[in-house]
Amino acid sequence: MEQTGHTDQAEGAPVPDEETGTGSTGRPGGRPEAEGEAGPKPRLGRSRRLRRIRRTALALVLALLLPVLAAETALRINYTGDPADGTYTRNRDAIWLGHAWVDGRKDDADVTALARRLKSTGIRDLYVHTGPLEHDGTLPASLYPKARWLTDTVHRELPGVRVQAFLGDVLATESPDGMRLERAATRAAVVRSAGQVLDVGYDGVHLDLEPLHSGDRDYLSLLDDLRDVTRARDAQLSVAAHQIDPLPAFHSVWGTLTGHPKWWSQEFFGQVARRVDQIAVMSYDTMQPLESTYGGYLAQQTSLALEVTPPTTDLLMGLPFFHENRFGHWNHAETVPAAVRGVRLGLSRTDADRARFGVALYIDFAATEADWTAYRKGWVR
Repeated sequence: MEQTGHTDQAEGAPVPDEETGTGSTGRPGGRPEAEGEAGPKPRLGRSRRLRRIRRTALALVLALLLPVLAAETALRINYTGDPADGTYTRNRDAIWLGHAWVDGRKDDADVTALARRLKSTGIRDLYVHTGPLEHDGTLPASLYPKARWLTDTVHRELPGVRVQAFLGDVLATESPDGMRLERAATRAAVVRSAGQVLDVGYDGVHLDLEPLHSGDRDYLSLLDDLRDVTRARDAQLSVAAHQIDPLPAFHSVWGTLTGHPKWWSQEFFGQVARRVDQIAVMSYDTMQPLESTYGGYLAQQTSLALEVTPPTTDLLMGLPFFHENRFGHWNHAETVPAAVRGVRLGLSRTDADRARFGVALYIDFAATEADWTAYRKGWVR
């Protein structure tokens, strides 16, 4: 608009003063000295330009909104229908637990209460936060002084339930600070840290490195090395996985626009899944505005993951056992009932009889009774 005004002045058209009505010529109304055909033409030109700007702006808004509206409509439709009979727990579920379980804040009474909570559910694995890893891949033993107590007590109170060390760190993929997987020494240190936690009684290693960009070959190399260690110890190797592209190559487009790709390609997801015993999708923080679109999104994510996860790998879909309202996560939309129904729909449509399948609950210290009830009623049955 400012450029248009300057142009009008250059063409000889006055710019009226809003308070006095006096134009740039100093005469009331800003009319030129010579009345006639020449006066109104700059105003007509400015009016046409404004109309063109408005039409262009409207076209841009529609170009942006229509694909979004179409995608959200498709997700709502994806949430319709009935899940197949039998699409309930396979007793391969998991839950992420906070650091308080290994740093001295929990005691025997807490484990007893946890055991009471988990009995008659489908939970088989506990991902216990034991890190974080240092950026160089090392893990200070001072972070988990009660790890041996926890593993021994859980094995006694909950026979058959496995305790895995949840190890994570921030990667230097989108900022200068963080772990650098391109360094062989760092990857070797992560492998040593995995052996370190297995030595104190853990049944496996659960790795969560973020933000991890799709196609990261150094990450795949790290998983190969970790698998050698866990197999030699008869231990589990599991990972927390990013969501899969809802549209082909969407991570590339989103990464170009925002600098944060967020999603993995379906191909890369499959490459990761073939290297581990368990892969747990962090299927929350989805930016979905409604329960119906979130549930439809979970149905789609479940199908996409099932298509590329080998039947020998446990596939777990994350359930939001936490409550926040911020960009990317709306508490009224990302609910446990919507997630469970969406997971069941995706399972029903893609591989209803998949045995190595479950859900993973994030996270214990933020869960409400309503979350536990929805999980039991919708999935455990």
